[in-house]
Amino acid sequence: MSKNIYTCSHENSKMNFEKLMILINEFLKNNQSSLDDISAIYVNRGPGSFAGIRSSLSTIKALFLTKKIDYYCFSFEDFKESETNNYVDVPQLCEKYKIKKNLINPIYLS
Repeated sequence: MSKNIYTCSHENSKMNFEKLMILINEFLKNNQSSLDDISAIYVNRGPGSFAGIRSSLSTIKALFLTKKIDYYCFSFEDFKESETNNYVDVPQLCEKYKIKKNLINPIYLS
């Protein structure tokens, strides 16, 4: 597993949904990276709003289809037995709890 782990989060807002790829490109630029350098993306699948989760997952699925970047959709609820909720630990937690790659199972707020 790569030692280069970067995290980022943004406010759940309509404006951010519409500019999600711009935010991703800014993130990559700030970390002196590109999509070609990415081997896996970990996206929080909720709980959250329908629009926010669908926007994120649609973008990640498009990156998988176009760039062959694997993705892992997780929720901190998946790691209940773990004592951490630190995003930097997510790749190791996904491996430990056997989160399947390229599988989407969103959790929406009701």
